[in-house]
Amino acid sequence: MEETIFLWVALILLSTKVAALIFKRIHMPQVVGALVAGILLGPAVFGWLQPNETIRMLAQFGVVLLLFSAGMETDLKELRSSIKASSIISLAGMLAVLGGGFLVSYIFGMSAFEAFFISLAIASTSTSILVESLQEMGKLKTKTGTVMVNASLIDDIITIVLLAVVMGMGETSEISIGGIFIVLLQIIAFFAFAFAMGFLVNKLFNWLYSRMGANWRYSIFAIVYCFLMAFLAEQFGLADITGAYIAGIAFCTTRCVESLEADTHTMSYMFFTPLFLANIGLSMTFAGMTGEIIIFTVALVIVAIVSKAIGCGFGAKLAKYTNRESMQIGMGMTARGEVSFIVINKGIILGYIGSLIFPSIIIVVLVAILVTTILLKPLYTYKSKDATA
Repeated sequence: MEETIFLWVALILLSTKVAALIFKRIHMPQVVGALVAGILLGPAVFGWLQPNETIRMLAQFGVVLLLFSAGMETDLKELRSSIKASSIISLAGMLAVLGGGFLVSYIFGMSAFEAFFISLAIASTSTSILVESLQEMGKLKTKTGTVMVNASLIDDIITIVLLAVVMGMGETSEISIGGIFIVLLQIIAFFAFAFAMGFLVNKLFNWLYSRMGANWRYSIFAIVYCFLMAFLAEQFGLADITGAYIAGIAFCTTRCVESLEADTHTMSYMFFTPLFLANIGLSMTFAGMTGEIIIFTVALVIVAIVSKAIGCGFGAKLAKYTNRESMQIGMGMTARGEVSFIVINKGIILGYIGSLIFPSIIIVVLVAILVTTILLKPLYTYKSKDATA
């Protein structure tokens, strides 16, 4: 595999770029083109490339850098003002999907435990796909963009806590209060540590800028800090992307943030982000899909998208957003991604659910991404009196 990895990477980079340009010409999001390129290259269509650990590892770097970049672009004032709204939107969307996903899975013969695990796998919004879509449209720093990114991160935290609870229960369905308490303590400890470190790093980089000027190599040390925080987030039981996003926030008010953003964007968008998007497409497969599983998958796709859009849209209305903004938020929050794969992999490894469910989750993720990226742009570009984003 070592001899062919360079060919694979070259093929992925070329195909994703060509596909992205084609989709741009037909006025569709470029992220959809990159995903389609991965599907065409992978086992679902031509089978020229197979998912492998090297591509997955490089793709994970893409996710981390994407969220680090999003953190640097965060408007801190808007972030502070949207915490309450983000929590309402996240909770409303999570409850809607958990309920809908559980009901569909239970109707199709899953046990209550399996049904809840499947609903948990499709509940969380993909922060990375959401950020990529918003960045492409230039809407990441908007009022709705900020609240969606925050809500998606809260989704991840809720999912991680519930996953810990479910894993503590196992198939005995006994809740471990001690286990839940430990998980919550780990999350609180990480955020306290991360924000304290972020404050110190912010002051340090501003001091260095005043002493060294604009030409010093700040980006190298910023990337090191990003990867360290991603690593520490995992040690505390959180997703690496959470650590990367908080690391980016530490730099968003530094005097060198523009050069940091430029360097990170160049590295990410030339290499890592295309690999991340293509890797999702490469995961697509129809192997082992029986008629019953196909029907179940279709039902799960519909429920996953509709329940999340309605739930988050309703939450946005509760948080006093306009009808137009609520539709944007509801649609933006329907994207799924890496957290779904993490949850379902855990379930398969621990024997909580069958491996035949994995293709269904992949299809939910891919269709949700396609629907989000295709329909979100018109909601931002269509002119109306209610448009305030």
